[in-house]
Order: sequence, then C-alpha cells, then structure tokens
Amino acid sequence: MQEQQALEWFDAFQDKKNQLTAELSKVIVGQERIIQQVLISIFCKGHCLLVGVPGLAKTLLVQTLSQTLGMQFNRIQFTPDVMPADITGSEIFNEQRQFEFIKGPLFAQVVLADEINRTPPKTQSALLEAMQERQVTIGTETFRMEEPFLVLATQNPIEQEGTYSLPEAQVDRFMLKLVVRYPSAREERQI
Repeated sequence: MQEQQALEWFDAFQDKKNQLTAELSKVIVGQERIIQQVLISIFCKGHCLLVGVPGLAKTLLVQTLSQTLGMQFNRIQFTPDVMPADITGSEIFNEQRQFEFIKGPLFAQVVLADEINRTPPKTQSALLEAMQERQVTIGTETFRMEEPFLVLATQNPIEQEGTYSLPEAQVDRFMLKLVVRYPSAREERQI
C-alpha cells in the first residue's frame, strides 16, 4: 500500500515538474539543462549560482521562475557601492523616538542576487547568515526568513573588469554552481 502511494506521489510530482518546465520554456528558449538543474536546487531547498556572461537570460529565468511559482520576489543589483545594510535592512529612529527595523530586499522567498561578484566581499558576506541559517541578525534582534527562502545568484566570469572573486565561504552556501552557455544557432533564431 505504501509503495503504491509513493508511486502516485512521484507521478503527481513529475506532472507538476513537467508543467513548471513547460511554463518556463514559454519564456526561456533553450537552456533546458540549466532549467532542470535550477529546479533540482529549488526542490532540495538549496541556493543556486548561475555563472555566465551578460545577456544569457539568467535574470529572466529567475524572475520567470518566481512568477510561475507565485513566490515573493526581490532583485538585488550588486554594484561596488552596495553596503551590507542595503540588502539586510537597518534600524531607524522613528517619529515615536523608538528604533524600528526596516527590512531590506533580502526578505523575500526568492532573492535574485544579480551580478553578486560585482560587489566587495564585505557586502557578499552579508548574505552568509541568511543563506545558511535562514535568518538575519541586526544588533541584538534576529529575524527569520520566510520559507521557502531561496537565493539564486548570477555571476559574471571573473575575467571581466570590475568583478571580485567570491569568498570560499560564500561559494559553499550554494548547492549548485551552473555555467550558462550561449544558445545554439537554432535557439538564437528562435529568440
């Protein structure tokens, strides 16, 4: 009996995965392998790093995925001047003369850390606690991330100007590191 239930659950799961893949394929041309691997990461509650040159639909894939799943989405565009508080949030002194925490863009179910390696390591490391512990500590208070919580980051090749290497501790927080390649000539014509 349990074996039959497990088979039925697996069949239903496979159907949902196929529906999700079909929806993503309406927007993302090609990249089937990347789509499958990103879904594996999500199903395992892992974070994913997408590496490739600009213009390969990495950002579009993450946006489309979050819309298709109906999950709260925030995009953080990393640049050299982004500070840790810009992504985690900060305490402000409000009109009632009390400190109040204003959540940053890190507080979403799907966070796109766009061009993560364009910001200094200090800011990159602000993601570590959220990615590993699924919480953010500001001062003496700890704020839990809403589940599911997924960070999907894009990274430009390190040879490009204005990029920083990701620290080993940061890379370890990603379940998968996927290299996104150029589409084929046929896929380019379809795009």
